[in-house]
Amino acid sequence: IGAKISLRSIPRVLRKGGALLATKIALGLAAGFTLGHLIGIEPISTGWLAGLSTLAVVAAINDTNGGLYMALMEQYGSSEDSAAYSVMGLESGPFLTMLSLGAVGLSAFPWQTLVGAILPLAVGMTLGNLDPDLRTFLSNGATMLIPFFAFALGATLNLHRVWQAGLLGVALGLIVVLVSATCLILVDRLIGGNGTAGIAASTTAGNAAAVPLLVAAANPRYADAAAPATVLVGASVIVSSLLVPPLTAWWKSRVTRRDATKSPTVAT
Repeated sequence: IGAKISLRSIPRVLRKGGALLATKIALGLAAGFTLGHLIGIEPISTGWLAGLSTLAVVAAINDTNGGLYMALMEQYGSSEDSAAYSVMGLESGPFLTMLSLGAVGLSAFPWQTLVGAILPLAVGMTLGNLDPDLRTFLSNGATMLIPFFAFALGATLNLHRVWQAGLLGVALGLIVVLVSATCLILVDRLIGGNGTAGIAASTTAGNAAAVPLLVAAANPRYADAAAPATVLVGASVIVSSLLVPPLTAWWKSRVTRRDATKSPTVAT
């Protein structure tokens, strides 16, 4: 992916990735602030919402499925849209969830995550801009990787978790996609996109299911919420992964038809 990007497009990559990342952070902070005041740290213990917690909602919102996002952008977006995840990748892991919840225990940002997200892209960009033949050779590999992304994602989808979480887990996944997609489409269009990248970034990452336990390990106050939150986040991973690809395809088709309608006809 990096080999396909020219140096002139770097500002667009940073703007796109930064805007989507900032929106995800804002959504997590908003969810943490609202639910923290309504239900606090402990999970709801009775009723239809039993098991729901602030931790579960924030963890489900914060982390985007990077492999699925890049695969969708390779098909429906541009190389700059796909490369934007090199910036969004900073949301991976428990850091942003801890930040959103106001947890104490992570004193510094893990620099390894930053290097791991940026370095492969930077190497590809360097090679692609130094040698046009390498750009052509390497850029063809991006499409070849899509089946491997899809297989790895499908292999991690445990449908038993949806059944275990029940309607509450399905509802959480639907709400995450609806709220995230609405806000991210708006932001994507405000920075010059067509909204497709916004929908593709509306998933819950598979590694987000491990976040509740990691947060509880850093702050024992979340110990009671960690187990039910893991189940709910796992359901959100599955629901969002199944829902976002057809939504992205539908939105891209809609945008394409709209642009074709607006295009002026040539008089003969």
